[in-house]
Amino acid sequence: MTMFSKTFLAALLAGSCVAPVAAQEQVVVLAPATQAPERIILNLTADTAHEMAVTWRTAPGLSGRVEYAVATPGPDFVKTPMALTATTEEATVATEEDPAFRAAYHSAVMKGLKPDTVYAYRVGNGTLWSEWFQFRTAAQEIKPFRFLYLGDMQNQVLSQASRTLRMGFRTAGDVAFTIHAGDLINHHNSDREWGEWFAAGGFLYAQTPQLPTPGNHEYGKDGAARAGSSVTGQWRHQFTLPENGPKGVPEARETHWYTDYQGLRLISIDSPQLDRNEAARAQTIAWLDDLLARNPNHWTVIFLHFPLFSSDPDRDNPKVRSALKPLIDKYGVDLVLQGHDHGYARGAIDAAGPVPDGQGATYVVSVAGPKMYEVAELDWARKSAARTQAYQVIDVDGADLVYTAYTANGDVLDTMKVHKP
Repeated sequence: MTMFSKTFLAALLAGSCVAPVAAQEQVVVLAPATQAPERIILNLTADTAHEMAVTWRTAPGLSGRVEYAVATPGPDFVKTPMALTATTEEATVATEEDPAFRAAYHSAVMKGLKPDTVYAYRVGNGTLWSEWFQFRTAAQEIKPFRFLYLGDMQNQVLSQASRTLRMGFRTAGDVAFTIHAGDLINHHNSDREWGEWFAAGGFLYAQTPQLPTPGNHEYGKDGAARAGSSVTGQWRHQFTLPENGPKGVPEARETHWYTDYQGLRLISIDSPQLDRNEAARAQTIAWLDDLLARNPNHWTVIFLHFPLFSSDPDRDNPKVRSALKPLIDKYGVDLVLQGHDHGYARGAIDAAGPVPDGQGATYVVSVAGPKMYEVAELDWARKSAARTQAYQVIDVDGADLVYTAYTANGDVLDTMKVHKP
């Protein structure tokens, strides 16, 4: 088999086909959804110890089913799996490449699972099946774990951003989940780019829950939540995220959300909505205030796209900062993980200004893809770097949180430890 045909086959299995354009570049072009399950992805629900959500797509006209079982050391788990009928939505999605692109999107939530247990599962329609994948549910009690954080992949996602994601899994293949700080792709309605994003992660997305928050590129150019933007098109078809955001902001369903994981509360903030939708801002602030006030967890992490403090001298987000920072300071949020500015910066800031690590919320800006912006001299940052693709591994162990940033080639870029009895 030639190198081209191997590449073509790999991309076809991911739901896309590949056309060679230059020696150093790889471009995924639009292809119809296949009969076999593709773009399989896990997402956490609000009950991480007892549930797991899975989403995939196929060609139109096919139903969806999930089979799952507690994993065993040998193959016996396949004898008596539990079965679940998926919710199937046959949709015409207006993509950049095809205004009448059709596919069947399937989603299901496996419920009643045992905590801290490895499950095997597969998806299909009863005749055509994926391979068996495995995942582990969260423990009910506080227990050490780690997770991966990525800034914008956005550009040249398969050809260049994929190495950052994949190196992250080489460094920390046992992460409980991965968070994406928005701008997963560049053009909100490009199915070709979504195909690249899914091909970049491949089977990793099907075995480790992926938790995205939207960036401005998941919306149309005007930033509005409207028909055709990926949050009303591909986003809600391709992900099954918690629907526990502010009740008065229906346009932010599955974009504002939260979940708890082994002593950590993780909160997604839809920063484009917060920045541009004045009517929804007050309701979002009230939702977040209540969420932080009633937080039983030892650690709190907020992730969003627009950074409260920028790494770029020409970019600022005063509406987002004024809405969120008073609550971050009031309730002692530990980490604020961000994207958008295509550089690297980390520093701790309290209500009065920059402080030593651990004495205020730690703010991070990072980028996983190859698009780069200027990085300014920053009075708030203890560490910054320009023209650096990075991924971050966060270890949570009782009273200790260890944050480590790595460059895309696997070298340590930055690290800090916070001890909070």
